[in-house]
Amino acid sequence: MFSARLHWNMQANPLSRLLEEKRSARAEILDVTESNPTRAQFSYPEPEILAALSDARSILYEPSPAGLLEARQAIAGYHGGIDPNRIVVTASTSEAYSLLFKLLADPGDEVLVPRPSYPLFEFLANLESVRVVQYPLVYHEGWALDFEALREHAASRTRAVIVVNPNNPTGSFLKSEELNQLVAFCAERNLAILSDEVFSDYTLGEDSRRVCSLTGVREVLAFSLSGLSKVIGLPQMKLGWIVVSGPAGVRSAALERLELIADTYLSVNTPVQWAAAKLLGLRDRIQKQISDRVRDNLAFLRERIGTDSSWSVLDLEGGWYATVRAPKIRTEEEWALHLLRDKDVLVQPGFFFDFDTEAFLVVSLLTPPEAFREAIRRLLGAG
Repeated sequence: MFSARLHWNMQANPLSRLLEEKRSARAEILDVTESNPTRAQFSYPEPEILAALSDARSILYEPSPAGLLEARQAIAGYHGGIDPNRIVVTASTSEAYSLLFKLLADPGDEVLVPRPSYPLFEFLANLESVRVVQYPLVYHEGWALDFEALREHAASRTRAVIVVNPNNPTGSFLKSEELNQLVAFCAERNLAILSDEVFSDYTLGEDSRRVCSLTGVREVLAFSLSGLSKVIGLPQMKLGWIVVSGPAGVRSAALERLELIADTYLSVNTPVQWAAAKLLGLRDRIQKQISDRVRDNLAFLRERIGTDSSWSVLDLEGGWYATVRAPKIRTEEEWALHLLRDKDVLVQPGFFFDFDTEAFLVVSLLTPPEAFREAIRRLLGAG
């Protein structure tokens, strides 16, 4: 009766079942998986946010497939003053992927996605009848693309390469030399690049080699994705966007087709589009709180783990998450279950993000400091 697109296992995993048991028993869980900034005890300028959403122009419905010009101009300003006609507004980054899969791929075609990374791509691709093929990121005192493996995984039905910049959860950015190689690779095979840049504002330290955005790519068709969910920490506002880059001819053709697809749905609500300029104007105040929290929690994590050679924190350059290498006395699943069952600490095992070796645990640096510090103390005492 149901579509083969929905072939996923619907059963709760052991960690989810244990968490439900704990919550039913009213256990006080230290949750270091929190990815929702609106639940992480930040101070939002509520009057200004609500005022931005009360624009009287929202009463009039004037559908614009690519998005209202004022919203696209605000987004163009965020990107340093690019042409707003290169922007297509979406309801979210997830919807942006859906539109791009429709644009680039026929059923059965393939997209290359990084491993490890956020596990959403396979679900989004499956819903478009597109196949995901993973290519590895390699770690040697820092993360890098494995171009030899990328070439091996590209095939006749490959249509695009996805990069997450910085990656979630590894926190690694593309470097300029990597971008040059990636552009050459895609030009050779006539592939598009999809660059997920939702965390690009959240950098740690300086690196002259770092590439924060692909909006300046000219040699191949490239799409840069972002949105209010991470840029101003307001996922409920449901405003994302695509910036289209590349040679003028193919870029114009892509924009024309994207606008046609968007016109079929007209999913982006008018109030948040009119509010976009004012909301983006609040980003410095919100981002500073998030960045300060991330840096403070990371410093504490590194300090505490630095005293125990059996644990380590993998290098990261940005984003909201840290990856901890745990002693191999347990599997990742055993670690996560042990910490939740015996220490009331919730972490994510590395295999949730397709780490291909053991044993890694992923923790959110958004967690309020007191809870984060106590969770790390319990984690390090759980050996």
